[in-house]
Amino acid sequence: MRKLNISLIILLLIIISLGFWIYRRNLFSKEVLKLEISGPSETKMGEMVEYIIVYKNNGNFRLEDPELIFEAPENSIMLEGKSQRQVLTSDQLGEAIYPGEERNFSFKMRLMGYEGETKVAKVSLSYRPKNLKARSQSSTSFITKVKDVPITFDFDAPSTIGPEGKFNIRINYFSNVDFPLPDLRIVLDTPSGFEASEVNPKPLENYEWKIGVLNKSEGGRIEILGSISGQVGEEKLFRAKLISWQEGTPVLLKETSKGINLIKPSLYIRQEINGNPDYFSFPGDWLHFEVFFKNLGYEPFKNLFLVCKLEGDAFDFSTIKTELGSFKEGDDSIIFDWRKVSKLQYLAPIDEGKVDFWVKLKDGFEIKENPSIKNKVFLSQAMEEFETKISSKLEISQKGYFSIDAFENSGLLPPQVGNITTYAIIWQVKNYYNDVKNVKVKAVLPKEVNLTGKILPETEISKFSFDPQSREIVWSIENLEAGKGISNLPPSVIFQIAFTPTQDQRGKSPDLIGEAKMTGEDVWTGQILQALSPPINTTLPDDDTITEEEGIVK
Repeated sequence: MRKLNISLIILLLIIISLGFWIYRRNLFSKEVLKLEISGPSETKMGEMVEYIIVYKNNGNFRLEDPELIFEAPENSIMLEGKSQRQVLTSDQLGEAIYPGEERNFSFKMRLMGYEGETKVAKVSLSYRPKNLKARSQSSTSFITKVKDVPITFDFDAPSTIGPEGKFNIRINYFSNVDFPLPDLRIVLDTPSGFEASEVNPKPLENYEWKIGVLNKSEGGRIEILGSISGQVGEEKLFRAKLISWQEGTPVLLKETSKGINLIKPSLYIRQEINGNPDYFSFPGDWLHFEVFFKNLGYEPFKNLFLVCKLEGDAFDFSTIKTELGSFKEGDDSIIFDWRKVSKLQYLAPIDEGKVDFWVKLKDGFEIKENPSIKNKVFLSQAMEEFETKISSKLEISQKGYFSIDAFENSGLLPPQVGNITTYAIIWQVKNYYNDVKNVKVKAVLPKEVNLTGKILPETEISKFSFDPQSREIVWSIENLEAGKGISNLPPSVIFQIAFTPTQDQRGKSPDLIGEAKMTGEDVWTGQILQALSPPINTTLPDDDTITEEEGIVK
């Protein structure tokens, strides 16, 4: 009995051992599949990188229905427009991965990102071990660091400025990336108290510029002229970002910042034109520029250069005259050297100096609404911009006719004492550059001349008036838009007058109407403008049908 029990125990142990061996033989472990991904640990932004995926079946089981998923680092640019997430099925991998089988796959792309950013490539391989229904999956990843972004992106701006002083701030960009950077934009964050007066090129909105595609060895510049308010000693920080938009997602490529300290201004610059700090110019003006500079600091300045950069189509640069400055034909800047100007050589505290030059404005230039000229003055780190508005130009034409289609004039030619002869007077007006309001044309009629009441066009009758005491005619036009009458038909009025010569006018060519005077207020500059047209006598110089003899009273 005892021997039987021992035999049963031995048999049971054999059965248990055999079952455990069979179980272990059929037990599948994920560790039998080796899955690796390799690539560069560091790269330049935009550089071509390659990730190698290797897998091997180290087990004794066939792995069926394999599927490999590769996920490129975020915002990568794939070759041939492929997707960042690529799926390889049994069509590419085969129906199964057999024991001992090893394969590798390559994925190439360009990585986009900012300097120091880490990019993660991921891969996973799923499969179904033979004789098992459940699928298994192995995963791994690889990290690549963007060590360099070969793009120049920086600020060009002063480190210190005086509170509320004007200054230029520039954003320079240049690409050394080996392929075109798509859909680039620049976004600028400005500090409180900053106000731009001039931006080139114009932003889309809120200091955002669309650069588009930037090829290798291409670049550009954004220029902003502005002023900033704040407390002395305060630092104002500007930040700019270079962004590439990819499929509606912004990808940061580069970021730069510039701090500007507000200091007590040590150089003060002011300007006068023709002796007036608030001068308004007119087409054809001769302008005498005087630029004054003063040292408000506690230390002297030595060996300074002062530059006056003139901007505006109205300048006639060929007329520039300067005794101490230098100016080259084709340039728009006048440079004053410390070797010629003693105050630029040594400017003591509280001391003031001056430079000057002359330049003429063109008599006529391309019509642009609200024109102005600018003088940007640069002295050491100080810069001031002075804008001078240009007033509009009015023109009035006064002409007289006997023969004219508008009216049927009557009477004797030459006019005779005591007899009535009628004539037509035409007024035409023009306005060049700015809107002008309260426009009026006035002229005085001699006592021998009266209005007949005929006025064309009829729409102007309500705007026409005559004062019998002063004998002044007034045509109230009210408003004239910029460019009115220059490239289109000038506003005009025709009215008829009746002339009855007196005895003392016999043998003479008396005036039919006095000088015409046009006035108006320039909306842009606030200046009162005027234009004149000479009197017209009975010889009617504008009427070719009238001889000089027919203009002498009989």
